[in-house]
Amino acid sequence: MHPENPHLPFLLFLAVAALAAGEAAAGTTLTASPAKLSPSDREIKIRWSGLPAPDGLDYVAIYSPPSSRDRDFLGYLFLNGSASWRDGHGELSLPRLPTLRAPYQFRLFRWPANEYSYHHIDHDRNPLPHGKHRVAVSGEVYVGDPARPEQVHLAFADAVDEMRVMFLCGDGGKRVVRYGRQKHDEKGWKEVATEVKTYEQKHMCDGPANSSVAWRDPGFVFDGLMKGLEPGRKYFYKVGSDTGGWSETYSFISRDSEANETNAFLFGDMGTYVPYNTYIRTQAESLSTVKWILRDIEALGDKPAFISHIGDISYARGYSWVWDHFFSQIEPIAANTPYHVCIGNHEYDWPSQPWKPSWATYGKDGGGECGIPYSVKFRMPGNSILPTGNGGPDTRNLYYSFDSGVVHFVYMSTETNFLKGSDQYNFLKADLDKVNRTRTPFVVFQGHRPMYTSSDETRDAALKQQMLQNLEPLLVTYNVTLALWGHVHRYERFCPMKNFQCVNTSSSFQYPGAPVHLVIGMGGQDWQPIWQPRPDHPDVPIFPQPERSMYRGGVFGYTRLAATRQKLTLTYVGNHDGQVHDMVEIFSGQVSSNSSVAEAVDGTKLSTGVSTVRKIPLLYLEIGGSVMFALLLGFGFGFLVRRKKEAAQWTPVKNEES
Repeated sequence: MHPENPHLPFLLFLAVAALAAGEAAAGTTLTASPAKLSPSDREIKIRWSGLPAPDGLDYVAIYSPPSSRDRDFLGYLFLNGSASWRDGHGELSLPRLPTLRAPYQFRLFRWPANEYSYHHIDHDRNPLPHGKHRVAVSGEVYVGDPARPEQVHLAFADAVDEMRVMFLCGDGGKRVVRYGRQKHDEKGWKEVATEVKTYEQKHMCDGPANSSVAWRDPGFVFDGLMKGLEPGRKYFYKVGSDTGGWSETYSFISRDSEANETNAFLFGDMGTYVPYNTYIRTQAESLSTVKWILRDIEALGDKPAFISHIGDISYARGYSWVWDHFFSQIEPIAANTPYHVCIGNHEYDWPSQPWKPSWATYGKDGGGECGIPYSVKFRMPGNSILPTGNGGPDTRNLYYSFDSGVVHFVYMSTETNFLKGSDQYNFLKADLDKVNRTRTPFVVFQGHRPMYTSSDETRDAALKQQMLQNLEPLLVTYNVTLALWGHVHRYERFCPMKNFQCVNTSSSFQYPGAPVHLVIGMGGQDWQPIWQPRPDHPDVPIFPQPERSMYRGGVFGYTRLAATRQKLTLTYVGNHDGQVHDMVEIFSGQVSSNSSVAEAVDGTKLSTGVSTVRKIPLLYLEIGGSVMFALLLGFGFGFLVRRKKEAAQWTPVKNEES
């Protein structure tokens, strides 16, 4: 009998330690290709072979940077997504991933069924992999060049002859913006410098945003201002540097303060799509929203337009790389069309934020970001600022306004103080008070949480009451045309309303003295609240539409605004078919310089015609008196007729419980 090997316990310890550390299993291979994606490469192929006794829970995890610990993955894919996984080999595809300023790496893990635990769960309360039992590791995969500009997006600036462009690079070295009217004559282009900002892990106010799992290097955000633009003209531009590389050439239509037309695309709560399982729910429907808006922008040709995203922007919830996915996803529209935002609960809310009234329901929806990524990655007009209190960059882009053609647009923050006497309230009141209704006959007011909704959002009841007391008088006093809100992930159009009372129930009317409220939070987030129960309707269905709700539905989509000096039209486009599903028309009462007097008398149809308006003051008075008398008679008769025809013209969507 041989004596016992004195080194055997130590060797066994090393073997166990190696397994615990996740050393690759002999015979199992994992590859990812191409190793470096060119600009034309649209996907990454992940292949494995030699995996013994495969199980349905085995998975490939995604990492960046490659130095990340096994438990700090970005996301994962189950091997059973491949048809041949039971044979121990297979292939999975990922669409092109955003540049994260570091290479990607893929690792294959076993996940025994007896280790499937609900102690470590994702946002939807599904068990998350624990990052144990690693059996294979791929080589590194490089996506893009971190020095080259990406995530390009435009926004209006304070002056009408300016356009702001922001973009991201992996370093803070010098970058510029070059722009001009002639696409192929760059020698005549102007060049402007950029400002650069970033933020650090220590600036996040709490977890998960400041944890090793959620934090990744955010890169450097560059901000350039193109100035001296001729109104309503097409410009071409690119950003970058000779040493770090240049973006592709983009174009935009400059703002025209004298334009007699306005086009905009508006929605809330869109989020972003991430093509793998991760810690939070992401929004696949956001891809369709971007796709249809891109179609509509292209159909406009060289007409100016802009995009309005009213809160709950990326739904990153503290997981920083989700912002990279978001900006990569919107770049096809945002690099050529100004992209405007206002702050929502998922950008800002956290218990340590400075404004905490007793009635508020501000929770942990911001994931510990506390508005910092939102404030650095976007820069809207105006200069609304709040300190963060933790040494990080200030919170910005809270409230502001601008004119676009014939419409004045106002943005507010429902997450910060809006009560009478606050800085925000004073700004909103002063801004609405100075609107030039001759130049901009329509006013569109926007914020995240709704003042009116028939969804069962009971936790916001006290906040809505404060909005009604403090803000609704402003909207009515200053004749706001539309009030647009998000937060509830449905579409709902109300009648023109004040204090819950309709002043008109048509879908086509002259402005009646109160705004039309719409909830447009159907941009992509898929969590849906139930409709509000009706105490006066105890029988099935218990959620019938209240009379003030003209149209409501749960189809994802966006709204499209088109306005002339005489008429504003807002349409609801559904993502499932790209078609219009609801519409409201509001007439300003202004007479077009190219419309006849007979056409102007009809307050519902203002078609183009040859002008018969004469520049004689006395004749103006005579015509004006006749017009006003006929308008009053016509409007009263038309109101009755339209009410009778309303059901045939616009049928409210029946709710799911009907």
